[in-house]
Amino acid sequence: MGQSGGTSSTGPRSIALVGPFQSGKTTLLEAILARTGTIPRQGTVDAGTTVSDSSAESRDHRMSVELSVATATFMDDPYNFIDCPGSVEFLHDMRAVLPAIDAAVVVCEADERKVPQLQLVLRELEQLGIPRFLFLNKIDKADKRVRDTLKILQPASRVPLVLRQIPIWSGDIITGFVDLALERAYIYKEHAPSEVVPVGEHLDKEARFSMLERLADHDDELMEQLLDDIPPPRDKVFDDLAKELREGAICPVLIGSGIRCHGVLRLLKALRHEAPRVIDTVKRLGFAVNGEAAGYVMKTLHTTHGGKMSITRVLSGGIGEGAMLAGASQTADRVSGVFKLTGQSSEKRPAASAGDTVALGKLDHAKTCDTLTTGKDPRPAIMTVTPYPPVLAIAVSAKERKDDVKLGQALNKLLEEDPSLSVVHNAETHEVIVWGQGEMHLRVATERLAARFGIALNRRQPTVGYRETIRRGVVQRGRHKKQSGGHGQFGDVVLDIKPLPRGAGFSFDETITGGVVPRQYIPSVEEGVIDGLKSGPLGFQVVDIAATLIDGSYHTVDSSDMAFRAAGRIGLVEALPQCQPVLLEPIYTVDLVCPSEATAKINAILSGRRGQILGFDTREGWAGWDVVKAMMPEAEIGDLIVEVRSATAGVGSFTFKFDHMAELTGKQADQIVAARRAAE
Repeated sequence: MGQSGGTSSTGPRSIALVGPFQSGKTTLLEAILARTGTIPRQGTVDAGTTVSDSSAESRDHRMSVELSVATATFMDDPYNFIDCPGSVEFLHDMRAVLPAIDAAVVVCEADERKVPQLQLVLRELEQLGIPRFLFLNKIDKADKRVRDTLKILQPASRVPLVLRQIPIWSGDIITGFVDLALERAYIYKEHAPSEVVPVGEHLDKEARFSMLERLADHDDELMEQLLDDIPPPRDKVFDDLAKELREGAICPVLIGSGIRCHGVLRLLKALRHEAPRVIDTVKRLGFAVNGEAAGYVMKTLHTTHGGKMSITRVLSGGIGEGAMLAGASQTADRVSGVFKLTGQSSEKRPAASAGDTVALGKLDHAKTCDTLTTGKDPRPAIMTVTPYPPVLAIAVSAKERKDDVKLGQALNKLLEEDPSLSVVHNAETHEVIVWGQGEMHLRVATERLAARFGIALNRRQPTVGYRETIRRGVVQRGRHKKQSGGHGQFGDVVLDIKPLPRGAGFSFDETITGGVVPRQYIPSVEEGVIDGLKSGPLGFQVVDIAATLIDGSYHTVDSSDMAFRAAGRIGLVEALPQCQPVLLEPIYTVDLVCPSEATAKINAILSGRRGQILGFDTREGWAGWDVVKAMMPEAEIGDLIVEVRSATAGVGSFTFKFDHMAELTGKQADQIVAARRAAE
């Protein structure tokens, strides 16, 4: 049963590995697991043998497409490491994890092109006040001084990046590093602990003083010691490093190589001495511990054999099998089991206590980002993480009709697992449209539907919302007459059809005098006209049109609602080809954000897609970013994100909103109409 109690300061730390796409997060976690003896040997991403990328989709694409949890113990301290995807398309997994972690290791490399990606990640951490280390990975491939690299990376961070280590060079090769806080030198050994060597000439006093100077910005006593040229005690330096890390005043920078397991032990020791624990995280969140068990849901999974599982960070108390937990739905579910996760595998474990990150089984009402408690009164969520607006859509359908219901159920499970997906049912086109964060995001979603739920899919571009209207008016008679024994059918109307201003929609009026069309039949005439608007001469719904019933006739026996409805439809359908029909396409306002150096490329992309650029401005609060505003046809927005991401090193994005309908003529309009007729 669920246990209650206060928050432990000794529970496992929860550490997120975050950073730009392909910076080596998965490889670093593999090195950590190997170094701590959690796994017998270090796997590789290329071979598909890492703990993190054990899902079929991750292995196939050789990239992380969902978060992965692994537990390790270092010097008797337990840790839960959470490897988060780096691609902006899968960033929601990281964003949903962050509120309940103790610290983050931001993995990056000396690549100027990835600074905007780094900025995206650091911004999320900064906004939540999460302590963070920066691990400068792939140091074995470095071709410039680390301090020069820091100058390149610094614009991505709002707080100083403080260099904790400097490399030892032997010619053009980095063979080790100096720990500036310890004043100790280490020589790298391949997949083994580094060898301590005399620091001697390797110590860069200028680099050490620069680190101390940054720390002294927040410590008057240290500042006085530096001014008086008094060497500060080592304990004092480490205390300041820990304090300023936890307060978010600095971001310490460590160096290493995940693939060679270099620098991993020093990273682990820094986490051990300086990273906060769950009690500090609870304080940061402002979460009041009141004797009940509580946890935060980082991720929802639907497994083939275990059913629904909620990856949960326990914030207080203890949660065991049989515990009753309730979240935002206020409906309590019984925990069917507590599981330790290692990548895609899980094993049952005893009750979890404060600090643990575990999977809880069969919590039907729990959702990602829920705050779950054992108390009778629901607690407010510690954090609400709103997904980024979607930027790309596909229409999906089951290849076999018998899978239609199954598809709906599978999509619901997929949305539970990944709230950054959304599904829209288009009543007009009868399309099921899946919206996502990019091309790979949607590809992985459809792969999961096929592989995990056994649904063969058709996928295509969603139908663009074209309409048609008229340029001139006409008066047209519509007559429906049918005689086939017994009562016949008779309805006769005269309609005055006129165009309306753009965006006015549809209006119906009547000027009948003398009862030539009995009043009880007039609503049926309007219904018939509306029927005729569903598909005009060009094949699209007709808008911005006015119809006025001005005359007609009826039969005392054969007239009926049905007959006049048919007459109204016939009148409109016969009138429209005479009214100079014209195609309309939807125009949207687009607000596109991108790094400033890519703005010229973005302008060219928008112009090449028939976009009308309205202007651009600096992105508020984002150094080195712009916002470009434009008007664009819906048809050109469809796969716009693919070009945008290519031009912006994977970080550009946009929001869009319908603005108006505009006439489309010429060859392009002819092609659209021809395609519509061919489809029909």
